[in-house]
Amino acid sequence: MVLVIATAGLVYELCMAAVASYLLGDSVRQFSLIIGVYLSALGLGAYLSSFVDRHLELRFVDVELCAALVGGFSAPLLFVAHGLTTSFHLVLYATVLLVGVLVGLELPLLMRILRDKLEFKQLVARSLTFDYAGALLGSVGFSLVLLPYLGLTRASLVCGLLNALVALASTWVLRSDENPRAMIGGRVRALVVCALLGLGLAGSGRFVELSERYLYSGRVVHTEQSRYQRIVLTERGDSFQLYLNGNLQFSSDDEHRYHEALVHPALQISERRARVLIGGGGDGLAVREILKWPGVERVVVVDLDPAMTRLGTSDPRLRHANEGALSDARVQIDNGDAFIRFGELKAHFDVIVLDFPDPSNYSLGKLYSVEMYRKVERLLAPGGTLVVQSTSPFFARKAFWCIEKTIAQAGLSTAAYHVFVPSFGDWGFVLAKRGAFAVPTSKPQVLVRYLDDRATRSLFAFPDDMSPLPVSENRLETQALVSYYLDEWERWN
Repeated sequence: MVLVIATAGLVYELCMAAVASYLLGDSVRQFSLIIGVYLSALGLGAYLSSFVDRHLELRFVDVELCAALVGGFSAPLLFVAHGLTTSFHLVLYATVLLVGVLVGLELPLLMRILRDKLEFKQLVARSLTFDYAGALLGSVGFSLVLLPYLGLTRASLVCGLLNALVALASTWVLRSDENPRAMIGGRVRALVVCALLGLGLAGSGRFVELSERYLYSGRVVHTEQSRYQRIVLTERGDSFQLYLNGNLQFSSDDEHRYHEALVHPALQISERRARVLIGGGGDGLAVREILKWPGVERVVVVDLDPAMTRLGTSDPRLRHANEGALSDARVQIDNGDAFIRFGELKAHFDVIVLDFPDPSNYSLGKLYSVEMYRKVERLLAPGGTLVVQSTSPFFARKAFWCIEKTIAQAGLSTAAYHVFVPSFGDWGFVLAKRGAFAVPTSKPQVLVRYLDDRATRSLFAFPDDMSPLPVSENRLETQALVSYYLDEWERWN
């Protein structure tokens, strides 16, 4: 019993923290705040248990049912609330506080119920042992099973149902000699809550559909929860869009502007183009542009999420957009953490393209650190070129120039540039090589839709409101870039 309620309680906490990180960004901040509030609420619940003096067995059942109901519906409630209210933070922390108080009530009440059945030292030892074991089971099960196979909404509902079944079982196991008939009412309430959670689980797809209707402007045509992220494809008119964890990655209307600007300047100034390494880019769109160049013999794509690269090879929309690039015989897909894999690679590459998501949290921020760029520099062949997508120099000016300074700190010469992409606004990149180099001034000698001579020259001209600012470089121990990024984008969101 203790094992199940401890497991469910931890899963509720993780689900709420994960929802907050998906919707609000900065996973470290969201997990830190929610864990802190939740643990405080556990303490408050434990304190409030001292005021419960009568009918302990029945009160325990009712607390279990409330925890099952609120905790079970916490993830779908928060997803829907994000689209329906402007006071999402209030709903979020009220839910965290309520679930924490209810879970905090459980163990003290149960220990008081069992105090006449077990010796005190045995009672404490066994209760805490199973409580901590449940926490381990919940944390491991959440990351390895519940999240990748069920998703956040179903994970919280399944644990809510388990919680309710424990309450139902308790109406027999913890029969009250004081008021045996009262347990019949508790049994009925438990059956009602089990039915509600079962209906919620059966209709969980509708919760997801409703929440995504508010999150995304287009019609949702594909959703997938991988171990690492939620992948969503939407359609709007004749175009489609890719979202990762609620953040737009590209629109097929104008992605050619972004990917042409990302790829072609680097290949233009590289002495050779035989071997190309891409960090990120699991959609295959950057690979499409690279394969236009003669002389490309091998392209290695290091992308964390196999679900994303699988979608890039199987979804007909993506396959049409990337022209089947990920299925080309020259392309090797390596699913793994680029921060680790780049340290393990032994080969050298003529061009390295880093197309990672924006540094909105610390796990992404490490991919833009001095330590990461030193690994990249060691992989560059003589005369090789690096290019890094570097967020918006207009919306996140300090973050953009922080990335440029960080690359330079790793010992490379840099040239910043930018392009206007209607879906995103003005977007920035940084070219880098060993030693001084000249930037391209004419269009690439391959088939392109946007980059003519004039557009290519304009890439490297910055107006005053996007010019360099004094910033710190981004290191693993400080992660200054994430702070710049979040502070600047918050003004526009």
